[in-house]
Amino acid sequence: MATPKMNRDWRQVRDRVKATWSDVEFDDKNMKRVRGSLKQMVSLIQSKTDEKRADIRRRVVAIM
Repeated sequence: MATPKMNRDWRQVRDRVKATWSDVEFDDKNMKRVRGSLKQMVSLIQSKTDEKRADIRRRVVAIM
């Protein structure tokens, strides 16, 4: 069960990802599906942007 702090932290990460890739539409259902998995988050972003996985991973880790 997620604590309020975990939920708040997740919302911050989600919002930063959306801001970083502002030209891409991420629906909340897909974002919830990848919550807690860096690998799945990178895969989701790559499927929408065609950027290199290593570049995406670096940017997401910097966000966190």
